[in-house]
Amino acid sequence: MAKKQVFGSEALQAKASARRMAKVVISTKNANGKFSYQESMVDQDNVKDFIQKNKA
Repeated sequence: MAKKQVFGSEALQAKASARRMAKVVISTKNANGKFSYQESMVDQDNVKDFIQKNKA
């Protein structure tokens, strides 16, 4: 069965209200010299702030 699709202004409003997310990967160096990686899902508008806070 096909999904029902909505066209027009209702569809545009629903699409605009959806949160746009970005995957951010932060690397850190361990005590033994190896790198570990942390993945986080962050709002697209807050990516720069997140990276600045998590920089070493």
